[in-house]
Amino acid sequence: MKLRELRDLGEAELRHRATELTDELFHLRLRRATSQLSNPMKMRETKRELARVLTLLGQRTTGAGTGRSEARR
Repeated sequence: MKLRELRDLGEAELRHRATELTDELFHLRLRRATSQLSNPMKMRETKRELARVLTLLGQRTTGAGTGRSEARR
């Protein structure tokens, strides 16, 4: 999912998505260990998407990320 699509999701949906991605990452690691993983880049994509989701959740709980930071302007 794109970052814009993730920002449109609610907090409960983000938590559910994080759980799904964690499970998917577990299964990908298992397949890699048994040499059954056909696309190794899938692990990288899954880890990055999980990081995006967790970052958004963290920003929402602290109240950060509501606008552009002053340092970037």
